Amino acid sequence: MAQQTGNAVGSRGNDDARASEFWPFIGPALLLDAWRWWLGDRKPPRDREALSWTTSDTVALELTTMRLRDFSTRDAAQPLLICAPYALHSALIADFAPGYSIVEVLRQGGAGRIYVTDWRSATPDMCHLSIDSYLADLNVAVDTVGSPVDLAGLCQGGWLSLLYAARFPEKVRRLVLVGAPVDVSRQSPLSGMAANLPPGAFDALVSPATGVVSGKQLNSVWSSALNARDNAVKQSFEAANDSENLLRRFERWKDETLDLPGVYYVQVSDWIFRENRIAEGRFVALGRQIDPARLKVPVFLLVGTEDRVVPAEQALATAKLLGTPRTQVQIAVEPCGHLGLFMGRDALNRSWRRIAGWLAADEPRRRSDQQAPSDLASATRPKRA
Repeated sequence: MAQQTGNAVGSRGNDDARASEFWPFIGPALLLDAWRWWLGDRKPPRDREALSWTTSDTVALELTTMRLRDFSTRDAAQPLLICAPYALHSALIADFAPGYSIVEVLRQGGAGRIYVTDWRSATPDMCHLSIDSYLADLNVAVDTVGSPVDLAGLCQGGWLSLLYAARFPEKVRRLVLVGAPVDVSRQSPLSGMAANLPPGAFDALVSPATGVVSGKQLNSVWSSALNARDNAVKQSFEAANDSENLLRRFERWKDETLDLPGVYYVQVSDWIFRENRIAEGRFVALGRQIDPARLKVPVFLLVGTEDRVVPAEQALATAKLLGTPRTQVQIAVEPCGHLGLFMGRDALNRSWRRIAGWLAADEPRRRSDQQAPSDLASATRPKRA
């Protein structure tokens, strides 16, 4: 399996290598585009109602950084908190559409108390918020729903969840990391970009007037750098009975970007993607240095072999950083790209149902059912149809 995964990812390695070679030249152009954006090339945003959530919910908590959405169906159940990515698009990625919803699948799998961090788009009064600010509000959310929680981190919500679990290990029962970048020494086009840009380059993307980073501008950067369209997801929508509405909803979700606080954005870019502080044990979260090796909670890793945003090798490398016993590490590998891990019907019906069952278990599974992070030969990798 280790060889199979390496070959699957390596088949696009030449393309990624060529992309990385050009980052020193692409980077200045992106920064110039940013300055043009902030100096007046922007168009006023269209005033339209935001996309609605798929599953019925209530707002359990209003914080500066988030709305904590409550999708619970019963009170007496283990709380599950889904930490959505705070990077570009809205938390609706966790509850996109009927048949394409993580929340829906987890509820069907028996999760009775589900919460989602619905991160707010940054306004000028949020410009000084830092990673610590988001960790602190995540801690308030956990205290509100009651610890210990099961914590599921999606993409960049993954490294935030790992930091939280390492900072407050007594408050997390189980940890799920899906397409999560942690050890960026295994480079992707994104981490390659960060490594090749000069120090301070990301500051240029922060508006000098508002102190925030435009999600629209970041979206253009991601599109140029990563060709971020997930054609497989779109093809799955096209094959659905309600294809027209799904495709229209997908395009709107992609278009409705989040602005980010300048301080937070620069910290993430420099500390996570340039300096790899989490993997190297040099990240200080809420006053405490984080050593991933001291984190021993049961962990489930879900990765995609066609993921160019967080390649499988990068996502799987997290397991080797943790102190979790190998018998308490589960791995699932899907033959899909990044968005397919969250919106793809196959991944939802396969790996996410498996995650629901794993979270429902009161005790670790039998040793014969466990998977060692270094033994990918035992990882379940569905074959393409």
